Amino acid sequence: MNTQDKVLLLGAGGMLGAAVFEVATQRYEHVLATDIDVNEPWLVYQDFRDLFSLKKLFDEFAPTVVFHLGALTDLEYCEQNPEDSWATNALGPENTALLAESRGITMVYVSTAGIFGGEQEFYADFDMPLPTSHYAKSKYYGECFVERKMSKYFIFRAGWMMGGGPKKDKKFVNKIFKQIQGGAKELFVVADKLGTPTYTKDFANGMFRVLETGHYGLYNQVCGGSCSRLDVAKEFVRLLGLEDDVKVTEVGSDYWKEEYFAPRPYSEKLVNMKLEWRGINYMRDWKVCLAEYAQNFREILGSRQ
Repeated sequence: MNTQDKVLLLGAGGMLGAAVFEVATQRYEHVLATDIDVNEPWLVYQDFRDLFSLKKLFDEFAPTVVFHLGALTDLEYCEQNPEDSWATNALGPENTALLAESRGITMVYVSTAGIFGGEQEFYADFDMPLPTSHYAKSKYYGECFVERKMSKYFIFRAGWMMGGGPKKDKKFVNKIFKQIQGGAKELFVVADKLGTPTYTKDFANGMFRVLETGHYGLYNQVCGGSCSRLDVAKEFVRLLGLEDDVKVTEVGSDYWKEEYFAPRPYSEKLVNMKLEWRGINYMRDWKVCLAEYAQNFREILGSRQ
């Protein structure tokens, strides 16, 4: 790749898309970011489930690299709306891959640790996925289609994503923060779900740096270290300086079975085996990343005191 490459970002309106757009515009002169939710001035509307309008976009912008970032990631929504889940998470990347392959374009697809079944504690790049939910199955379909049908591709598997700040973060860290903002003095957090946090800024930076090596393929790409949801909550509360004010109480997954009814693996810990062996692992430890990320929330709390 060079600075003249034309980079197309599909589904860039979320927490990861913001980080990818920031890195992309620092490295390349021609970047077009799209989403069905045009929530930023740098976004234009595009529904990647619509093959015909997507083809028109490819023809007009003529990208040399396309990042497929968009997905439905709410597991409960996906269980209750399987058709939408499959249209977005499976048909969408299939559309992108078909158009990219026919034009000789490099495709970057973001997958997830959720495709594993939890039958073991750690998963390297070569371990066999066993998806259990509609979300996991549809995401794994997208991964398989890209891997089998494309000649120039990168697949990056993320873990528990954190990033985007209060505005865009729809994941665990911001859910904890919203409870604290709402006045909660006790947080009930599960300890029987294990994973590897993944900071959006590191993930975005890593994708571009690996992309520029030209070493096509599938990569686990998560922060160093692993933990439980309980570990993340305790560390986040500590980083906010609230460990004496907010109690973090351990509970089992059954405590939240009504709210979070979609099947989830016991462990979705990923190991960056291929990145390590090739000397291109740019992901920092999760605690280092969480400390950096928590500054966004500390500033908000500080401004309201």
